[in-house]
Amino acid sequence: MRLYVGCAMWTHPQWQEKPLPPAERLRSYASWCNAVEGNTTFYATPHRRTVESWARQTDPDFRFVMKLPRTVTHDRRLTGIDNEMNAFLDAIEPLGRRLHALWIQLPPSFTDLAALTHLLENLPPHYRAAVEVRHPVFFENPRATAQLEAVLEAADAEWIPFDTTVLFSAPPTSQAEYEAGSKKPRLPRRTRALTEYPIVRYHGRDDPKTTIAGWQPWLDTVESWLREGRSPTVFIHTPDNASSRTLARHFHAELRDRLPALDPLPDPIPTDPMTLF
Repeated sequence: MRLYVGCAMWTHPQWQEKPLPPAERLRSYASWCNAVEGNTTFYATPHRRTVESWARQTDPDFRFVMKLPRTVTHDRRLTGIDNEMNAFLDAIEPLGRRLHALWIQLPPSFTDLAALTHLLENLPPHYRAAVEVRHPVFFENPRATAQLEAVLEAADAEWIPFDTTVLFSAPPTSQAEYEAGSKKPRLPRRTRALTEYPIVRYHGRDDPKTTIAGWQPWLDTVESWLREGRSPTVFIHTPDNASSRTLARHFHAELRDRLPALDPLPDPIPTDPMTLF
């Protein structure tokens, strides 16, 4: 029984007492968490040699959830994307089984299920897909929800929820919370898994206690998934993400309190000067 947890990045200025060289930053992070969101690939397809370095710094069972480039999802809106997709898949191929899922984050105006269906049907069969939608219709209209779920289930693809309900539960109390609220989607919480591999993105607040209190419903959901034999991945976000790495481990620890058979996380390399609790 294994739970994967992680953050939106693998390096942060407040995570080390002294800066680490690029070839060691991911290795250090991977001693704290066993998964990471690949957000940087949204902005540019990495060089293959860079991805080879990521593979060298992580164990084979570490999970990367890699975001498709914005040229694919936002600029071309999944149409006429063969060249961009081929270049992207070639670049990330060195990850091997570490590549847990291709993360298809769609723009808030996107409702074109025909284009999404075409992309999912034409992915090479060894890739797992996970889709994050942000148009309100998929959360508010039961017919649209069912149509999207049917598309995803036909492709054995997961629906990634981004739970920002705690972020928006009260007015911002800092500049970081204000900026996060201006950028993140305000959508209902969704807790239904479609596949064996559910993925959750959870966004908290500056205050760790508020963040922890807000994820309590997810503990019940993730516990149920684990008992059902699913293999979930949970990513913890905070407004400035300085505490997200420690909080991700705390989320895992709370699940281990409920499920002692849950595999432990690795022992961290001692480079973190922060203490939350």
